Formats: sequence, C-alpha cells, structure tokens
Amino acid sequence: MPFRPRPALGIAMVTLASLLFAVNGTVSKLILRAGVSAPDLTTLRALGACAGLLALGAALRPGLRRFAITARQLPLLIAYGITGFLAVPMLYFVAIARMPVGVALLFEYTAPLFVALWARFGQRRPVRPRLWAGLALCLLGLACVAEVWGDLSLDGVGVLAGLGAAVLLAAYFILGAKGVASRDTVSLTGWAFGVSAVAGLLFRAVSGTAPDWRALGGHTDGGTPLWLLCAYLLILGTIVPYLLIAGSLRHLPATSVGILGMIEPVLAAAVAWLTLGEWLNPAQLAGGALLLAGVALAETARVPVAALIEPVPLGQNEAHAVAART
Repeated sequence: MPFRPRPALGIAMVTLASLLFAVNGTVSKLILRAGVSAPDLTTLRALGACAGLLALGAALRPGLRRFAITARQLPLLIAYGITGFLAVPMLYFVAIARMPVGVALLFEYTAPLFVALWARFGQRRPVRPRLWAGLALCLLGLACVAEVWGDLSLDGVGVLAGLGAAVLLAAYFILGAKGVASRDTVSLTGWAFGVSAVAGLLFRAVSGTAPDWRALGGHTDGGTPLWLLCAYLLILGTIVPYLLIAGSLRHLPATSVGILGMIEPVLAAAVAWLTLGEWLNPAQLAGGALLLAGVALAETARVPVAALIEPVPLGQNEAHAVAART
C-alpha cells in the first residue's frame, strides 16, 4: 500500500531529536571542562560515529556495498567531511567552552541565513522580500545577545568561533545537497565522519601532538564518569537524533523540519541553565527570540521553484548538520 505521511509523528521525531541535541550541548561542555580539548573531542566523536554508522550500514540492505565510492565522488566527500564534521563541531566546542551553550547555538543558528544570502548573491536566485526583514531581525537579535550597548561581556574568540561555525555550516548545507543526490544518508554521513576522523588524526600527526584522551578515565566535578558522557555524545547525542531527523523527513516538508529544529537553542539554553547554572538575561532572551524569528523568515524566503538546491536534499542536510556540530 502507498506510504502515508504522519505529520504528528514527524513533529514528535524532530522534537525528540532537538531535545537530545540540546542535552548534548551540556554533555559536551562537561567533557571539555574535564580537560578534553576541542580537537580531541571532535576526533573522538568522529571515530565513534563513523564506527556506529558503519555497523548500521552493514546491518541494513544493501550492506557495506552502500559505502562504495568513485574517484569523482571523493573530492566532495572530503570537502563535506572536513567542513561539516570537523571544522563545524570543533568551532562549536570552542564556542561553548567560552560562552553559554544557548548563546553559542544562537550564533551558529544564523547558518540558514547565510545559505539564503548565497542563493541571492552567489547564484543569483530569486528570493522573497522577507529575506531582508529576516536579515534585519538577525542582526538586531545578535546585537541584543552580545549586548553591544555595554562593554561586550561575551568572549570575542567564542563569538568568532560561533559565527565561523555558522558560515561553515552553510557551506556544509550546499555541499551536502550535492552529496545526497547520489548517495543514501547513512553512507554519506558515515563517509563524512570517517573523513573527519582521518583529518583530525592527520592534523595531530603533522603538528607533532597525539590525541590525549586520558582525561576520559576521570569524573566530572559532580562525580559522573566521563566515559558515560562520551557514550551519550556518540549514541544519543549523534547517531540516534540523526536517524530521527532523517525519519522525520518522510512525514514533514523539509522547511518544516528546519523551522521546528529551531527549538534546539531554546531547549539547550534551558538544559544549560538547569545543569550548569548558565542563564541569559532578559535582553539576551529577547535577542534570541528576534534571531530565531529572523532565521525563520530567511529559511522560507527562497522561492521553491528556483531554489538554491533541490528542496528535499537541502532539508535533509540542514537537519543532519545539527548532528555534525553538537
């Protein structure tokens, strides 16, 4: 019988995935606080996620054959993996180590705005006028989050890392749209995590430093074993929510998935407030609301008929990209 989309199920899947991603922000910060560096955590996550997706791909039809590639596909896979699965999460980890988790995510969540701007100026695609309203709201929201009228209490390196992650995340959307046109999402993401892991290890080899994961044998200040937090990071913070987002696209339009996913910064800020004592003042909360509203306008500003990339692949990778940074 024909497949019947179930929107309510899709909404539940996106909501659960956003919650898992939100918790993952706090989990990642606890690991970083325990002494694991951002590059080491990025490499560890890439290795673990790659192994998990290889196992999943082997268990599902057509098995390991799904991971076969051609020479022409290799450059895209390398760029895709380094951009979205190495640089983005590394910059995100730097940002959350220096700023509240919710603030870091707000900066990173400007990525769809950069995609819309690329559609307008990079490929000269038509966009709806509300793109400019969205841009104005984003700039106003960022100004409130950073409290530019004061003495800029936010860490400068953290802000640059968050914005850098947003720009690279936008590039990841565009590269991923090309990759998903010829590969299934499990093999595409598995390859990307593999490239990220190899690149991270090569970087350490060239720099003459080896990954130092000895701290993972320790505990947080509250007594939680770090290996348990890493298990969450790999399974519930990466693989499971990624699969939930992929499944939700069978029940909801891509744009709906992208907009629903914007609850992640809100949930992440709430989790960080409850567990880490990080809180946002009223001006920052208002700025966050303006920023998310601006991103929502930008996200829906592209004209579907002449979109930057095909609607479904773009939505898949916008959703999957969260897994790469959190």
